[in-house]
Amino acid sequence: MTLDISKYPTLALANTPDELRSLPKESLPKLCDELRTYLLNSVSQSSGHLASGLGTVELTVALHYVYSTPFDQLVWDVGHQAYPHKILTGRRDKLPSIRQKGGLHPFPWREESEYDTLSVGHSSTSISAALGMAICAEKEDKNRKVVSVIGDGAITAGMAFEAMNHAGDVHSDMLVVLNDNEMSISENVGALNNHLAQVLSGSLYTSIREGGKKVLSGVPPIKELVRRTEEHLKGMVVPGTLFEELGFNYIGPVDGHDVCELVKTLSNMRELKGPQFLHIMTKKGKGYEQAEKDPIGYHAVPKFDPNHTTLPKAKGSQLTFSNIFGDFLCDMAAQDPKLMAITPAMREGSGMVRFSKEFPEQYFDVAIAEQHAVTLAAGMAIGGNHPIVAIYSTFLQRGYDQLIHDVAIMNLPVMFAIDRAGLVGADGQTHQGAFDLSFMRCIPNMVIMTPSDENECRQMLYTGHKHQGPSAVRYPRGAGVGAEIDIEFTAIPLGKGRVIHEGKKVAILNFGTFLDNARHAAESLGATLADMRFVKPLDSDLVRKLIDEHDVIVTIEENAIAGGAGAGVVEFMMQEKLIKPVLNLGLPDKFIAQGTQQELHAELGLDAKGIEESIQAYLAK
Repeated sequence: MTLDISKYPTLALANTPDELRSLPKESLPKLCDELRTYLLNSVSQSSGHLASGLGTVELTVALHYVYSTPFDQLVWDVGHQAYPHKILTGRRDKLPSIRQKGGLHPFPWREESEYDTLSVGHSSTSISAALGMAICAEKEDKNRKVVSVIGDGAITAGMAFEAMNHAGDVHSDMLVVLNDNEMSISENVGALNNHLAQVLSGSLYTSIREGGKKVLSGVPPIKELVRRTEEHLKGMVVPGTLFEELGFNYIGPVDGHDVCELVKTLSNMRELKGPQFLHIMTKKGKGYEQAEKDPIGYHAVPKFDPNHTTLPKAKGSQLTFSNIFGDFLCDMAAQDPKLMAITPAMREGSGMVRFSKEFPEQYFDVAIAEQHAVTLAAGMAIGGNHPIVAIYSTFLQRGYDQLIHDVAIMNLPVMFAIDRAGLVGADGQTHQGAFDLSFMRCIPNMVIMTPSDENECRQMLYTGHKHQGPSAVRYPRGAGVGAEIDIEFTAIPLGKGRVIHEGKKVAILNFGTFLDNARHAAESLGATLADMRFVKPLDSDLVRKLIDEHDVIVTIEENAIAGGAGAGVVEFMMQEKLIKPVLNLGLPDKFIAQGTQQELHAELGLDAKGIEESIQAYLAK
């Protein structure tokens, strides 16, 4: 896509940061306007993350203007806000391909550009990585600068504080920019965010302080008390105190949409020694009225017309698995007042909006704090309640120790509703839910369920909720197959699969939502098809029967083959000396790049045609 120079005369002069730095400072506001328009026009045609990038236009321009990137290192956290960074670092013309197969990566990606110092899809990693870079830059002694940009949602995670605590101790030169727009993806939660959001311009704080001094000035012994009161007061109202306590020099809050002021402030801070903290206030969706009004809706957008006041509705009326979960929560909570639902900042994505409104006392958004989410659930289970943790597969990885140590060891009744399991598509390597079956299967006390359709999902959620130990139901992103939903809850017997199609010679053991693809292959090949339902406990009676009656066993799952459900079948067979050829189908031993789910399934041979061809090739060996 070539740039229309008449429409973007200043942006055309800033294809790289070197070109940007040669522009006069006076032209930067115009550049920001054009960059914002280009971003809006491009993303509206390609789909992608929008509101975050609209909010970081001035910051991105100012950072590249003041710092000598790529020599100076810039770390973005989280990557949603880096679209303007991509546009200014030589990738402008490729922006329409973002999130598509073979196109620009949705997040900063080291293999894509020397300006992307850290590959980042998850949040709260920037300060740790930047500190590591800053320590090395100091040893290198070439005056290389390191900047980390972290959102106010990402700073709620423990990892950000662990890093700041260390940075204040190490005292290396680095700058942390807090991009505070009072929003992450969902609305931010927590005392820290309330504290940051109530930033005082100084007038209230100053008037209280001055008033206190006047009242107490005539009493000499009280001077020390005044000083202490002042410190206490400052701690209550000035957000900087928290960061100064961690060893940072805090400056702010400043207007994150005044590019000339940002350039001045950053130029001054670039020369300061030790850990620096700049707090900027921005508006998510800035400059596009609809996104400013609805930053959650415009966080990630489909293709749309910027002149329309609404986004297009998703086609098709099929329920998504997230909808199934949301409906289950509401229906179950109506029966069970002890149900407690926890999400780490993914209310919308996990289908919990209606539940949060109808059952606010039983709904807990803990912000971007996956470790805390899991152990909070453990505490609730100990307290006699029935917690459910709604979490994306890729984010559960961050709470793995808590899953083992705080839930499974104590055999607590916590259910994990694992959304986005398997291939998620456009978000690429960092978001594919490829590993949960492998990393959960080895944990004692876990019950792991893989529904093949929407109704199975609903009944498995019920089964897990009623189970008196740790359980997980994992389901994919997007719509189901259109199965009829039984509103009545029925518990599924633990560890029991079902035979779907009787055949000969080959037995296909399906785990999860590839059942339809497997059914086509089974019918075409005259094979037996079993829907296993449970990865753990495995239906050993059914596995033994299928092995006895067939020559070849095939397992299918949307998880890494290494350590997954199929590996569990092989382990059982070896243990029982049931020796038959086994073909494991699933995700290969590599990180899978972006593309639509359909494209990726076809590429990996996991669509109906690919499954059939793989089995035929295996039989021909």
